[in-house]
Amino acid sequence: MELLNKFIQSLIKSNSVAQEQPLTISEARDIISKINEYLYTNYEGIGTTITLGQEFEYFSEFHKFWERYHAQILNPSIDEIKCGAAADALHNIYVRYGSRPFEKLYDTGELSHEEICRIRYFTANQDFRESQKFDSLAKIYSADPSLFDTEFIKDNPGEFLKAIGALNLSQSDKRVKFAAMSAQLLSDLKVEPIDLLKKHDYDLVLLRETLVQNTGAGYGQKKADMFIRDMVIHKIWTKYRNFDRIDVASDINTIKVALRSGILKTEIRLVSSFLDIFCHQYGLIDDATAGAWRRVWEIWQSRYPDESVASPCVIDYLVYRIIGRDFCKESLAIFDCDTFHHKFKWHSSRNQTCQTCYRNDKTKHHATVINKILPCTDNDGHLVISRSKFVSGRDAILPNLKECPFSPVCSPRSPAFTKLNPPKSISILGQTGWITAYTRTDEGGGGLMS
Repeated sequence: MELLNKFIQSLIKSNSVAQEQPLTISEARDIISKINEYLYTNYEGIGTTITLGQEFEYFSEFHKFWERYHAQILNPSIDEIKCGAAADALHNIYVRYGSRPFEKLYDTGELSHEEICRIRYFTANQDFRESQKFDSLAKIYSADPSLFDTEFIKDNPGEFLKAIGALNLSQSDKRVKFAAMSAQLLSDLKVEPIDLLKKHDYDLVLLRETLVQNTGAGYGQKKADMFIRDMVIHKIWTKYRNFDRIDVASDINTIKVALRSGILKTEIRLVSSFLDIFCHQYGLIDDATAGAWRRVWEIWQSRYPDESVASPCVIDYLVYRIIGRDFCKESLAIFDCDTFHHKFKWHSSRNQTCQTCYRNDKTKHHATVINKILPCTDNDGHLVISRSKFVSGRDAILPNLKECPFSPVCSPRSPAFTKLNPPKSISILGQTGWITAYTRTDEGGGGLMS
């Protein structure tokens, strides 16, 4: 705290600042220089920190402060009452739709258990986006299974990533290391992916520890939990222990729902990733979110023991994919008719037609989006929810749903509701990461690149 105090004192040395007088350009110049120096520059002898199993110089004096005090400043806490409300929401989903919303992940087609496990093992650590869904990866595998051979990936990680389309994503240098190290682990253990659980005496926690401790393979606890969850839910592994100790694979969507529902609270709003040097906030909130969803699961299990699922991680897909990514985003579009200025709401912002004119007399007039809001915050939110593929698609798992199941928890139409946002993360490593942004105090410049 002494460093922060010195920084604040240096800012108020100016008489204008102390006396709340208008700043001169000279004073503003000095203040900007000191802010930049404190937040984003370092010097010889500043000291080092340990992360990702490596030693790095502190990024700045602020970095030293933030590392030490971020947890106290943010002070995340779990709200028992809100967790109870969330447990009741899961209960209501279970009563209405059974276990399917919690167990439906993705279609594995006609692949064998060994093939499903192999594809998932070599891709779960890569943090893919929608374009790398399992069915797309399965097609690549089916066309040429040799691409997923352990020895091939160990010796040719870049070719593997190119074949599955991962080199087009960000931080390709890091991804190459992930692929090589995940293959090296199998080679060291002398097993194939399907045999990993047996190798660990059928203990899922021991397996998770091995994945996480294999530094450089990209398997943090979140991705390890996700991989294990998939293998159990898809019944790739049926003999196992400690499934109840596998957590929700926390990500920006599960964090977003946790914050907006109130099951997780912080003393202040989350800070920008530009201040979260070396991702201390992200790691803290990531862990706290997993704890909050575990508490929801515990309450659900306690209140409704005949229906709750076997592990917190089983609620992950419902919270992350359906509620977090599909329902909890600004997808209810508000339009203005360019000709007659009709105001109307619509389920897609890609619409360009005044639907009021078209409905009244079949005339087509152009309309412009003037706002996009969360469906849960508006009485017409059903326009979006009812068209979700999870609600009205051919294989809908929440048929006829009109409102987000977590609306009773979040109370999104109350004055107290705030659309809290999840933390963002800047990679520590990589061509655009923190370690490429260092600069010395007397050199200037530095910073992140796009």
